Amino acid sequence: MQETPMSTPQRIGVPREIFPLEKRVAAVPDTVEKLIKLGFQVAIESGAGDAAHFSDDAYRAVGADIIDSAAALWAGSDIVLKVRPPHGEEVALLRQGGTLISFIWPAQHPELMAQLTAKQATVLAIDCLPRTLSRAQKMDALTSTAGVSGYRAVIEAANAFGRYFNGQITAAGKVPPAKVFIAGAGVAGLAAIGTAANLGAIVRANDTRAEVADQVKSLGGEFVKVDYEEDGAGGGGYAKVMSEGFQAAQRAMYAQQAKDADIIITTALIPGKPAPKLITAEMVQSMKPGSVIVDMAAEQGGNCELTVPDQAVVRHGVTIIGYTDLPSRLAKQSSTLYATNLLRLTEELCKAKDGVAVVNMEDEAIRGLTVIKDGAVTWPAPPLKAAPAPAPKAAAAPLEQKKSGHGHGSSGPLPAKTLAIIFAVAAMAFWVIGAYAPEAFLGHFTVFVLACFIGYMVVWNVTPALHTPLMSVTNAISSIIAIGALVQIASPAAGLDGRPDSLITWLAFAALVLTAVNMFGGFAVTRRMLAMFRK
Repeated sequence: MQETPMSTPQRIGVPREIFPLEKRVAAVPDTVEKLIKLGFQVAIESGAGDAAHFSDDAYRAVGADIIDSAAALWAGSDIVLKVRPPHGEEVALLRQGGTLISFIWPAQHPELMAQLTAKQATVLAIDCLPRTLSRAQKMDALTSTAGVSGYRAVIEAANAFGRYFNGQITAAGKVPPAKVFIAGAGVAGLAAIGTAANLGAIVRANDTRAEVADQVKSLGGEFVKVDYEEDGAGGGGYAKVMSEGFQAAQRAMYAQQAKDADIIITTALIPGKPAPKLITAEMVQSMKPGSVIVDMAAEQGGNCELTVPDQAVVRHGVTIIGYTDLPSRLAKQSSTLYATNLLRLTEELCKAKDGVAVVNMEDEAIRGLTVIKDGAVTWPAPPLKAAPAPAPKAAAAPLEQKKSGHGHGSSGPLPAKTLAIIFAVAAMAFWVIGAYAPEAFLGHFTVFVLACFIGYMVVWNVTPALHTPLMSVTNAISSIIAIGALVQIASPAAGLDGRPDSLITWLAFAALVLTAVNMFGGFAVTRRMLAMFRK
């Protein structure tokens, strides 16, 4: 794909996935409609969405062309959107100089990279997205897929488990809650924690990255710490390979958890490396009969020594699930999420909305995704530029300048001369009020001044985060003025002619109505705001 604008819109092709057990599709009708609005032509291979419950008619309804032949679709598409890395026969169908956007995993597929290079292709690997960029989150298909996998892992475990997840007390007896242990608290692990906790299980989790402990607790789980001080945080949000000492302590902790847990879900993977063996055959043998292990790393060899990829086997009375198609077991949901990620990426490539995708190698997110550009291998991408250090705060003004109060908008303390003038004027005003105002007015005025002072001290000295709920309560409590209005209505003040002043009575009534609204409204608002912070 050239970076110079083309005269005609490009065509996006979405083939049917041929990888065994793969049911997902790279575009759904909702995203196809938006791609067409960006100016692209969109072609879908017939039957591409059937396994995910998206029919050809649904694609036709939003303006897509349905192509019966896979060869015709590949040859006639400028850009091909896929889920799984293409097979050799699919690469052969890709047009010379075409563009491919898909999962690629370039470190694990050097032969595929060589084939795509020979095609002079431009390849954007969705798995190479720099996940530390905040603006790239909308394109992060790894996170979307992992979240679906973690959820489905718990559902598979519940299906194989012999009883309830949540504890119950029935007339027939007491049912204890299931105990779930999750190894690895990445995106998939956190999704599994939340799902298992919502089903009522007792959830424990472990991860080599200490910073995820708070996330585990926030989802209702208990973080189990390894008795060994070492941080496992790696680059790009992944974990790193740990030392032998840490791994020995970790195995001892896993052995203890295996004896107590009813269900174990393992999610540990390090990009470009075989899955670490966390659950040994001895640990499986120590588990209670009827227990379940879901090995989410089965496609990379598995975290359990006894895992068989794509199968559920029973060993020592324990069901070990090694399905590698967990996202495809929720094909409609995972296809929608993945297609949305590709749509967001396409929007970044086609900011002009003219149906022409432009690969901007100056964009850090696009540069990270691009593993081959016009037949030249550009993977791995250079390290991301470090964020600029925050600018140092301006030096404090000299003390003499603060005291002088020069300059506009100065927020420092007032000069002594200004304060003396203010106090003198205030004292003169109070003397005039005391000398000439009626005695009744003087008493009310004193209460008013004290109320203003107390209100200032109460509200202005409160943490800003608490202002709204506190002020609503303060307003409700300060509505004690309602008592004064009631007193005035019960004993109306006399006018100049000695008779009750109806104007004052009506003003008191209006004050009572408004104060009642303020009182009940304040408590209502406070209750609603506090409810937002309750689970």
